[in-house]
Amino acid sequence: MLRPATEADSAAIRNLIHRVGINPTGLDWRRFVVAVDGSGRMRGCGQLKPHGKDIGELASIAVELEDRGKGIARLIIEHLIARARRPLYLTCRSSLGPFYEKWNFHTIGLNEMPPYFNRLVRLASLFMPKGESLLVMRLL
Repeated sequence: MLRPATEADSAAIRNLIHRVGINPTGLDWRRFVVAVDGSGRMRGCGQLKPHGKDIGELASIAVELEDRGKGIARLIIEHLIARARRPLYLTCRSSLGPFYEKWNFHTIGLNEMPPYFNRLVRLASLFMPKGESLLVMRLL
């Protein structure tokens, strides 16, 4: 089941983001939806991050390791896409690009990126594991 996050979910969101190793900046529980199991335990989360008035980012998509492959990320992503303004951007490791292509996200080049994402790509290049890069993708 998906529901809007509450302030009580804040620590669980931060802990999950930390465990799965994704960008921990900009975690505001008020922008999140959470997937919970029958007992109310959070199993996944995601948010729509605003970047000014005209740009949105699909961000912080995370699912507990033992719950991957059960469609939780798909539910979160589809829920957030349905509520997002366009264009909608996301960042991900290059190995995850094909996953997001299922929703018609397309990789864009540096010259097509808003300044925030351009800076992020340049900074991430210093820290990405060998064989990976940071992709910026856009949904029109």
